[in-house]
This record gives sequence, structure tokens and C-alpha cells, in this order.
Amino acid sequence: MVRSIFIKLLVWGCLVLALPASAASVLVFGDSLSAAYGLNNPQQGWVSLLADHLEPKGHTVINASVSGETTRGGLSRLPALLDRYQPDFLVLELGGNDGLQGLDLNGIQERLQAMIDLAHQANTEVILLGIRIPPNYGPRYTEPFFALFGDLAAANDLVYLPFMLEGVAEDPDLMQSDGIHPTAAAQPLILQNVLDILPATLR
Repeated sequence: MVRSIFIKLLVWGCLVLALPASAASVLVFGDSLSAAYGLNNPQQGWVSLLADHLEPKGHTVINASVSGETTRGGLSRLPALLDRYQPDFLVLELGGNDGLQGLDLNGIQERLQAMIDLAHQANTEVILLGIRIPPNYGPRYTEPFFALFGDLAAANDLVYLPFMLEGVAEDPDLMQSDGIHPTAAAQPLILQNVLDILPATLR
């Protein structure tokens, strides 16, 4: 009897030691750039690659990204997702489709701020991924659009990646024919950009 209890305690102790010090859940909340748009297999997308990297460490990755999503749609969807998953981290990757539509910059920033506020109210740490858009609307729009992500990061003291497609968007061989979405070959590079800024608790 004593020997049986001892063995059970020993096994339990080994399981505890095997667990990560701080397992965390990560909710990725983005648009087509995070939804593996145009790829033959969703598992090729950078979010799936992130899960492959983090889940062996005991973390959980949930991808709630939707192709075509805007900040308006994201703001309407986020409360239910925060309530359902109660994530430790929110990787916020939205705004690109708003920019492509030339929507009002103040409105984009206000809706992103509202999502950040919702996450903080749920005790969720926000990781903000910034994006650049093509120069169609000229620098008077595209430069302030890019800058608003940095402004949000500074105002809210967020972990921040200025341009998630750094090293990718400049290379036509890494972009699909539309010039907007990255290829499967680009996904590991995007993953590395994200990994480089992840909090130490995840890395």
C-alpha cells in the first residue's frame, strides 16, 4: 500500500516537473494574412507554424482570423472570443483591409484602441502587429496609416511588431500574384518576425 502511494506520488511529481513554468493561451485575431489565404494547406500558414513552435512548450494557440476582416467586424466579434477562450495573450493583426478601402484613419485607430481596451479589461496582454499598405492612396494616407500602429503601441505600452511582412513584401518571389498576400515560402519568415518580439514567458 505504502509502495503504491509512493509510486503514484513519484509519477505525479515527474508530471509536474515536466509542465512548463507558465503555460499560456494565445488568441491570434487577424485577417487574411493570418488566415492562410491562398495557401494550398492552412497548416502552411504562420499561425499554424506558431502553434507547432509553442504547443510543445505547453502553450495553446487559437486562430480566430478571418479573411477580409476589418476593424469594425473585429470589434463586434472580439468580446465573445475573449469570453470564450479567456486568452493570456491577444495577437492583434487587423487594419489592413480598412487601409486598402481608404477608410478614415481616426476611425481605424479608435476601433483598434477599443479592442485593446477590451483585451485589457479581460486581463489579456496585447501583442500588436503592424502592416503597411500599397502606395495607391499616396503618402498622405499610407504613412499616417502605418504610423497609427506605432502610436497605439506607445500609448498602451504594447509588445509591437511594426511591419509583420518585413523581409517578405519587398520580394516578389515571396508574394502571391495579387501582390498583397505572402506565399507558403514566406510563412516561416513571418513566423520568425513574430517570434522575435514575443514576450519571454512565451519564448
